Amino acid sequence: MNATLRAYVDLFRLQFFFAWPLLFCSGYLLATVTYGGFSWFELGKVALIGFFGFEAGLVLNDYIDRTFDAKDVERNLLTRYWRLFGTRPIPDGLISPRIAAGLVIGLVILTAGLILTLPYPHSIYVILLMFYCYAIEIFYQEEKREQKHPFAQVIGRTDFALFPVAGYLCVGSPDITALLYFVFFYPFALAHLGANDLIDVANDRARGMKSIPVLFSTAGTAYWIAGFTAVHIVTAFLFMAELGWIARMGILAGLVLLLYANAVILRDKSPDAALKMLPCFHVAMVLYAAGICAGALIG
Repeated sequence: MNATLRAYVDLFRLQFFFAWPLLFCSGYLLATVTYGGFSWFELGKVALIGFFGFEAGLVLNDYIDRTFDAKDVERNLLTRYWRLFGTRPIPDGLISPRIAAGLVIGLVILTAGLILTLPYPHSIYVILLMFYCYAIEIFYQEEKREQKHPFAQVIGRTDFALFPVAGYLCVGSPDITALLYFVFFYPFALAHLGANDLIDVANDRARGMKSIPVLFSTAGTAYWIAGFTAVHIVTAFLFMAELGWIARMGILAGLVLLLYANAVILRDKSPDAALKMLPCFHVAMVLYAAGICAGALIG
């Protein structure tokens, strides 16, 4: 595989290509249980919206932080985990900023075009959430450079928590189930962010980024992760009241993984411990989404 192709694999984090549409489709399929409207064609279209929309956000993230990412002092932990070949394609000069910006614009236009094929008013719901999420991603990247309190994280992570909700709104309406999905997923998103930040603390210090461990220490970040996981467990049971037994089993299996990950991180409170446990967060997310999808399809 040549260097250019490897750079694009790293830019798009292609080893995780299945996760974004799975999460987005979990919202769509959950909505079809209440509102109907399921078809395999629509499911495929929703999956593409989730995939292209999330990829646009990933490239946008790298584009905004390109000069700061050049200051990285450690590539063997979080960078290597998220990027199969361990490159930062834009600051490494493998992909030019102009091409990256063009990719963001192209992916946003493509995603918006697919969204506009959804029936009204669902197309409006989803496109408004899409632009909100991109705006919040920019806010997050900019705010975390200067902040004294974790406003960037607390506000910025709403974009990830709203991602499956946007999938829900592809066919559903704003309702209690959509709200509970957000309330369920938001504390998970904050706990997951804490794990990412704990792993990447050396790079964030070098970049001058005010991430969670820079603000609160590595030990404080372990407690951040545990605290938001505890909130997540409570909101999971609220959300499960709206779900069938298959989805509940998926969520319970994911919670077991999260409890194990938290025990290991709380014991060591180190970047290495967080790196070892980061897959538990991602497998838990896949179990959540897969359980919801399976429950809706089988039901």
